[in-house]
Amino acid sequence: MGRPRGFDEAEVVRAAAALFAERAYDGVSVDDLVSRLGVHRNSLYKTFGSKQGLYLAALRRLLDDDVRPLAEALTEADGPAQAARLVAEAGLDLLLLAAVERAPSDTGVAALVGEALEVLDRALGAVLPTSDATETGAFTSALLGLRLRARATDSATEPGSAALARRFDT
Repeated sequence: MGRPRGFDEAEVVRAAAALFAERAYDGVSVDDLVSRLGVHRNSLYKTFGSKQGLYLAALRRLLDDDVRPLAEALTEADGPAQAARLVAEAGLDLLLLAAVERAPSDTGVAALVGEALEVLDRALGAVLPTSDATETGAFTSALLGLRLRARATDSATEPGSAALARRFDT
């Protein structure tokens, strides 16, 4: 019988998600994960199989613990302006980086990113005055684009989000 696991798997996945959101997949080495997460290399490989396995676990955690609760809050939002604020304040950097960096070349990442975007589209569609899927997708993309721009320029997203939300208000 093996030794009991000496770490909390959920906590390791949360910490890895934060590191991947900060530095992206290619910016994080296995040595970075081992030192930041406090998990032995062998334990990391035994539990997750690889850096890629941990990354996929981090994306699943993001979907379950961040995107789905955000979607629930979005369906209760009082219009596009409040929905835009909720998206701007959400911790979706890992989703953005995954969509740009890994999804084009990794089908597992692409599937999780696609699922997250569908969840957000459905939720945002509930608060828009239009039921047009193209406009809902454009609104989701624009909100995430504003977050990406804010990350790149270290600026607040609120002015852009508010202007975009006014475009969709009736």
